[in-house]
Amino acid sequence: MIKELTKKQIISVLLFILLGAFLAYVAPAIEIAWVTAILLLTIYLFAFEIVDVDIAAVSIMVLLGLTSLLAPIMGLENSLVDPNRLFDGFSSNAVMSIIAVMIIGAGLDKTGIMSRVAAFILQVGGTSEKRIIPIISSTVAFISSFMQNVGAAALFLPVVARISARSGLPMSRLLMPMGFCAILGGTMTMVGSSPLILLNDLIHTSNSTLPADQQMHTWGLFSVTPIGVALVTTGVLYFVLAGRFVLPATKSESSATGEAAMKYFHDVYGIDYELFEVVIPDGSNLIGKHLDDVETEYRVRVIATKLPGQETRVGPGALDRDTGLKAGMVLGVVAEPKDLNHFIKQFSLKRRNELRTFAEALSPTKAGIAEVVIPPRSKLIGKSARDVWMRKTYGIAMVGLHRDGKTMHEGEDIRNIPFHSGDTLVVHTTWETLMRLEQDPNFVVITTEYPREELRPHKVLWAGIFFTIALTMVLFTDIRLSIALLTGAIGMVLSGVLSIDEAYEAVSWKTVFLLASLIPLGLAVEQTGTAKWIADQTLSVVGDMPIWIIQLSIAVLATFFTLVMSNVGATVLLVPLAVNIARGVGADPALFALTVAIATSNSFLIPTHQVNALTMGPGGYRVPDFMRAGSIMTILFLVIMMIMLNLIY
Repeated sequence: MIKELTKKQIISVLLFILLGAFLAYVAPAIEIAWVTAILLLTIYLFAFEIVDVDIAAVSIMVLLGLTSLLAPIMGLENSLVDPNRLFDGFSSNAVMSIIAVMIIGAGLDKTGIMSRVAAFILQVGGTSEKRIIPIISSTVAFISSFMQNVGAAALFLPVVARISARSGLPMSRLLMPMGFCAILGGTMTMVGSSPLILLNDLIHTSNSTLPADQQMHTWGLFSVTPIGVALVTTGVLYFVLAGRFVLPATKSESSATGEAAMKYFHDVYGIDYELFEVVIPDGSNLIGKHLDDVETEYRVRVIATKLPGQETRVGPGALDRDTGLKAGMVLGVVAEPKDLNHFIKQFSLKRRNELRTFAEALSPTKAGIAEVVIPPRSKLIGKSARDVWMRKTYGIAMVGLHRDGKTMHEGEDIRNIPFHSGDTLVVHTTWETLMRLEQDPNFVVITTEYPREELRPHKVLWAGIFFTIALTMVLFTDIRLSIALLTGAIGMVLSGVLSIDEAYEAVSWKTVFLLASLIPLGLAVEQTGTAKWIADQTLSVVGDMPIWIIQLSIAVLATFFTLVMSNVGATVLLVPLAVNIARGVGADPALFALTVAIATSNSFLIPTHQVNALTMGPGGYRVPDFMRAGSIMTILFLVIMMIMLNLIY
């Protein structure tokens, strides 16, 4: 759907038309003029979001296809892109690889592996954005240094989703730092990104035309590591220090859902309970007491406990009224804030500002408040919660009892009141327990909108085998990346880790169409000579300037080209150009070639890089979000890269 144009956008349209007319006037060929105009149109559509970014990309692809019909009218001999290659993007190595890594990531998540990784990160980093971002980003950057960055990002996408749900931090605050650092991590080794893998081959090709005394040296596996480490460190520090200014603060769906649920229970039942975590210190007079001694009197409900070195106790069979309280025990407590404060003060307890011990077990994706009704034929009628040991037997902790239009709360002895047919119980429970209660004839579960996660931990071995096979093929064979990754993806389906429908659902088709539709534009830019013309025009301006400015200009060119065409295409195009320029001005040609290969990872400004496209949908990002955060990252990348290259080499 086309959005209504604002005055600002109308003015920008006119400016882009004038710029396009000027470039058409100075362009040496009609093909270059048309490709430049389409390139400007693409940038305009992305920057001002006249339509959604994937719709814009498909529209540009269709426009390029129509040039085969309109060529005579446009003054062209042939179409700007061969019609037979227009849809090559949908079968490209990059797009098929993205589809495969999404499926592999979903398979690993389905077995619970990613849930454990998320739990570990939460345990180490808590729920603090400034602690979680460095842990996630540096981990992904390290993985990205020896595997494709889009694979590393896709692998951690479900981890970030879980961390977001369990910490309350919006996905938009976590995904962009992770994605940017995945791209930066590709500069840490010579196998971290496609341009760096390709670089030594391009150097060998150039050496075949050079005299023996002018042969360039090739680069070792860890030649770029100091530069990559500096870039990753810069990226992490950038988001830690400036993240609150440049990252969008949209709320995650999970937090919004949680707030809506609590508002419902407040409006209907007058319940304002919250979940807290408290620790029993040495010397507390709570030590030695049992849950039954304090819960009703102090209007609190303990739903989880943990002793140092022992497992978390939550759910059916874990707790009952005779559970003893010990020094060092961590309690998960549901209570109103004023009641909790009184409880803490009375027993000299320590309250934590955030969930740490129970961040995983009691996260909104694992547990929450629910409604269940006692049906007419329930065996519980005439019995109380205390009579049936409800918390221990069924794994539900009752915090409210609604009968005849009135709700009784914790502290009103609701556990000793015999149940009547039609009673509504407000309980805190795990969602896994609630799923089981739906099959229990003693209850009718009213709450239906809750996460129904069907994990398959018994498939973890198969998931691990096929992930290892795919990773081994990527790292140690010359087989095409997409084939290696699709081997792992189809293995996940054949072994039952995922159903085929779940595999389809795991793919972000918005991302697929965005990337596949832009590939023909890259072909047009490269094959019509537009890229070479832009490079020549730029270098004609800086040709007589100091060597470092010429080197910087080449880096800026590589940065621009990687935004509108594949980084491999940009590298192949610019490395020979950079080598010739370096020889002409007396600089090190191998260093200029390396500058190009590293600068093609400087792709943060718009979501055309595979990693940025991957995170755009789940993070709820818009193009202006990338432009705001990516513009500063682009400048930092260029500055740090230039300093490190000239410091080390």
